[in-house]
Amino acid sequence: MKKLPLHVKIIIGLVLGIIWAFISSALGWNQFTIDWIDPFGQIFIRLLKFIAVPLVLFSIIDGVSGLNDTSKLGRMGAKTLGLYLVSTVTAITVGLLIVNFIAPGSHIDDAQRMKNRISYELWVQNTPGVEVKDGKNFLNDPAYAGLVMEMSDGQELAAQQQTVEDKVALAKKQKEVPPLQFIVDMVPENIILSISDNKLMLQVIFFAIFFGITLAVVPNDKGAPVKNFISSINEVFLRMVDTIMAAAPFFVFALLAGVVAKMADSPAEVFQIFRGLGSYTITVLIGLGVMLFAFYPLVTSTFIKKISYKKFFKILSPAQFLAFSTSSSAATLPVTMECVEDGMGVSKNVSSFVLPIGATVNMDGTSLYLAIATVFLAQLHFVDLSLSQQLVIVLTATMGSIGTAAVPGASLVMLIIIIQTVGLNPAWIAIIFPVDRILDMTRTVANITGDATVATLIASSEGELRAED
Repeated sequence: MKKLPLHVKIIIGLVLGIIWAFISSALGWNQFTIDWIDPFGQIFIRLLKFIAVPLVLFSIIDGVSGLNDTSKLGRMGAKTLGLYLVSTVTAITVGLLIVNFIAPGSHIDDAQRMKNRISYELWVQNTPGVEVKDGKNFLNDPAYAGLVMEMSDGQELAAQQQTVEDKVALAKKQKEVPPLQFIVDMVPENIILSISDNKLMLQVIFFAIFFGITLAVVPNDKGAPVKNFISSINEVFLRMVDTIMAAAPFFVFALLAGVVAKMADSPAEVFQIFRGLGSYTITVLIGLGVMLFAFYPLVTSTFIKKISYKKFFKILSPAQFLAFSTSSSAATLPVTMECVEDGMGVSKNVSSFVLPIGATVNMDGTSLYLAIATVFLAQLHFVDLSLSQQLVIVLTATMGSIGTAAVPGASLVMLIIIIQTVGLNPAWIAIIFPVDRILDMTRTVANITGDATVATLIASSEGELRAED
């Protein structure tokens, strides 16, 4: 067992965690799992999160201050943002092509879809400033008079859910911010407060880059002690990551056991949840699969000959399985950096700059999911979104992914913004709640794989990639 590679141990822990959760639900041991096993999974996430911010801070300062040519930083920054933009738009485009081809929302019973359509038109009727998107009107069709009466007497359950209302309010607040607020928010008012809040990672990155550039231009006799101090602290945090990862298989077991145990009280309930949203879930997984098993490895192996298709996954698998179990790009960041540096051969100068930015602004899996979820919900309600409306999804998802926090569940707020932008009912997000957790885990894998791919390509273009096999 000791000789097995780390990624194999993590897979074993992941599978055993899921098996345990199903056994415990079948035997009525769910509460025991939640009380005595799940806490270790939560400890694992906390350990990774508390290391992520200081590791980002010191690794960026260490990398940037070591650049002899500070103009290289600007060039590398432009490449980073450009490649992240390309990968995000690619992911959204793949999502839209697949969801329009499979049309998962049309696989539901037509009678139920028509009820959904009537409820949508009633919502439009009672919501000022909103119009029916496809120009159709079933409310005035005599053939549906009885259905309209039935739907008018009831209320949508989703609209009554407090979680939806809270997220709608948060999304509305986010939509009302000025267009340049994103840039303003990058500059910290108090770096201590920024470091203490995982949601303010961009401010930490801004400070670290600014500090690193300044340290690089300070005379060596003054700056050398600080550089050595920063480098030493960075090394300590890297060793902490190694220590935590040694116990990762057990932690992953506890985390997955807790996740599944909280989903339902019996295995039948878990299967029931996924059967109702099966076509949607499969569509998202196909889209993510195209990015994970085609786009990223093929692009990498095409431009970097030493990294074969098989080697690509062998190197990144520890970070990928960890991303799946934590659902957090930020929590996985320390391990992603380690895989990219030790396995891909990317220099610390590049990885410490590109990957923290990617964990904050590059959300390929999330962007693809947002596109598919929006079109699926429209299809589910017999709403035909035009090409121009789907292009709005591309634009909104691209810009929105930049501000999406690298933590579990944050994408639901972004989904509400996109749904509102194309004139649909934001309360519909409650429909996909049951499977969101599992899909969140999967799309996080795509997020960190996209980050690693971009970091490797940039390192190759900058001559910062080790030549050995």
